[in-house]
Amino acid sequence: MVPDPADGDLTAVVRAASSGDAAAEDALFRIVYDDLRHMAKRRLARLSPGQTLQATALVNEAWLKIANGTKDWDGRAKFFGVVSRAMRNILVDDARRKASVKHGGGVARLSLEGLAEASDELSSLEFLALHEALEQLEVEDARVAQVVMLRYFSGLGHEEIARMLDVSERTVERDWRFARSWLQDRMSGGSTDERAES
Repeated sequence: MVPDPADGDLTAVVRAASSGDAAAEDALFRIVYDDLRHMAKRRLARLSPGQTLQATALVNEAWLKIANGTKDWDGRAKFFGVVSRAMRNILVDDARRKASVKHGGGVARLSLEGLAEASDELSSLEFLALHEALEQLEVEDARVAQVVMLRYFSGLGHEEIARMLDVSERTVERDWRFARSWLQDRMSGGSTDERAES
C-alpha cells in the first residue's frame, strides 16, 4: 500500500518507491514534480544564455534515468541527491557535446567567488571544470560534495540541507565554505588539501 502523501511523509513514499512499489513510484513523481521543475529551472538559469534544454525535458530525462536505475533511496536526502546527480550528469553530457563542437574540447578555469548566487552563468567549459572538480571532492569528502550538490545543483538552502542530511545548519555552512575554497583551489590549478578553519 502506498503511504498517503497527504500526511506529509515524503520519506515513506520514497522508501516504498525504492522497494519497487510501482504505485508508490508514480505517486512519488506526482508529489515531487513541481519541486523537480523548480530545481531544474534554477540549474538551467545558472548556465550561459542559449541553452536549448528546457526544465520539463531535464526533469523527465532525470526521472527516466533514476526510475530505470538502482533505486537505493533510503529517504528524502538520498532521493534528492540522486535526482541532483542525474540532472548534473545530463547537463555535463550536454556541456561536453557543446564544448567539443564549439571549443575543440579545451579546458576552462572558473572563478567560484559567486558560486552561491543563482544568477551565476557558466559556459559549457566552466560547467565541465566544475563537474570535474566536484568529482574529486566526492572522493575527498562525500558529505561536503553532497552539500554542494544540494545547494548549487538543487538550489536548496542551508536549513533544508541540514534537515535532509541530519546535521546542524552550522555544519552545512562550514561544509559550504570549505567546498567553495576547495573547488576554487582545484579549478585554479592548486591542490591544497587543508580544511579551512571555521
